[in-house]
Amino acid sequence: MPTPHNPPAAARRALRKLGADIHDARRRRRLPMAVVAERAFTSRSTLQRVEAGDTSVSIGIYAGVLQALGLLDGLGKIADISNDSVGQALATAELPKHVHLKRKTGASRDG
Repeated sequence: MPTPHNPPAAARRALRKLGADIHDARRRRRLPMAVVAERAFTSRSTLQRVEAGDTSVSIGIYAGVLQALGLLDGLGKIADISNDSVGQALATAELPKHVHLKRKTGASRDG
């Protein structure tokens, strides 16, 4: 049996917002829960949990629901380097100050 997981409050808030946004997107499209659940290959009760921001629902289910709503492209951009200013700053700080070319050992041959 998996161990219980209690994510930090910020993560729970983010998932609740994602769930509410998914709920609103489904309603804007005038799609019933049964239709979206079928398209996402999940059950209506799991879709209810997604729309509630349930932290125990796998990211794969969230991805399936986003796909069913035509919103999956946004998921691929979440941790993209263009959105990761901290990661970019750290990578830039790690860049060498000077670049040295390695010298070839041995005699060079002219053709």
